[in-house]
Amino acid sequence: MIKELISLALNNIRRRQLRSWLSIIGICIGISAVVSLISLSQGLNDAISEQFTKIGTDKIIVNNGAAFGPPGALINKLTSHDLNVIEKTRGVATATGVINRFVNVKFNDKTTTLVMNGLSLKKDEYKLIEETRSLEIEDGRKFKQNDKNKVLIGYNLANQDSIFSKKLKLSDKIMINDKSLEVIGVVKKTGSPFEDTNVYLPLETAEEILDISDKYDIIFVRSEIGLIPSKVKEKIEDALRKDRKEKKGEEDFKVQTFESVINTFNSIFSIIQAVVLAIVSISLLVGSIGVMNTMYTAVLERTKEIGIMKAVGAKNIHVLIIFIVESSFLGLIGGVIGILIGFSLSKGAEFFSTYYLGSNLVRTSISYTLIIGVVLFSVILGCISGILPAYQASKLKPVDALRYE
Repeated sequence: MIKELISLALNNIRRRQLRSWLSIIGICIGISAVVSLISLSQGLNDAISEQFTKIGTDKIIVNNGAAFGPPGALINKLTSHDLNVIEKTRGVATATGVINRFVNVKFNDKTTTLVMNGLSLKKDEYKLIEETRSLEIEDGRKFKQNDKNKVLIGYNLANQDSIFSKKLKLSDKIMINDKSLEVIGVVKKTGSPFEDTNVYLPLETAEEILDISDKYDIIFVRSEIGLIPSKVKEKIEDALRKDRKEKKGEEDFKVQTFESVINTFNSIFSIIQAVVLAIVSISLLVGSIGVMNTMYTAVLERTKEIGIMKAVGAKNIHVLIIFIVESSFLGLIGGVIGILIGFSLSKGAEFFSTYYLGSNLVRTSISYTLIIGVVLFSVILGCISGILPAYQASKLKPVDALRYE
């Protein structure tokens, strides 16, 4: 009996193809938006989490000021005295100061503004920076301890000619504030267009260029093996507060573990996803209204047919099943097509980002859970949209239905 009812429902959909497809399109648009946005957002989340995993959770960041801002924009800089206080803090294995500023870089008679990173070349400190800044070398060599007036360049500077109208290569000379620097290495691609245009200098060379000394924008810290980074973070905060004679909550510095950065990112990301899904749900609501409208129209068109079915023995439950199956199939077809379109859109965005923007942070992540969840949601949405029309059809009296014109 169920098989015959399903077959009858599918035949009814085929007989009204135009109206059915209009309803399917409504569901399809909403589902494709959901799939593309969720797959892209999950892919971005995976990409960033992957970057944090590479860095490791034993790292701690100390910034000047109580909030993040553009590199070099904060007034009160960290000093070698602060670095010394941090190094003496119990639980700190290594600490190093970094200069992080916007500078004018000239090459091929063209000047542009890039971020310059001044790095300590001491063995343990340089290793810490390599890990936190993902300084893997693609071409050339990394810094040696006695290097001066040398520079490492981001991946995009060596692989895109849009920045200086010419690609940089090893042994090329660039100018930063009238200081000539030789390119000795190219950093591997990170996937971030911003990071991949950075330049990296020895700390002493950066200080000469900026005409500063004893000032850092960031201090990176590695906690000792086996210790909980959040506990070490608290000790650093206590040591700096005591040294600066500052009260808790009134500090002009900020200490963060990479674990807390990850948690903050995930919290913000979850909120963004929720807002996006709330907006997309509007299109799903419109689609469900379209399905409901189609089913109400079908009830009106087939009133006499319903009367004949009941006259020859069909029960209310049979009529109810037929209409619910019809609306569920509309949702199913719309969901499947929506998944295919959504996947194609997200893959298109990934391709554009990778080949035209040079970023691998935009990627598609589609799981079986997402596919199964979306298909079930589509069917349930179609089913719910058809319940009221189906109920109305099942309650029609055979005599009244047969008289309907």
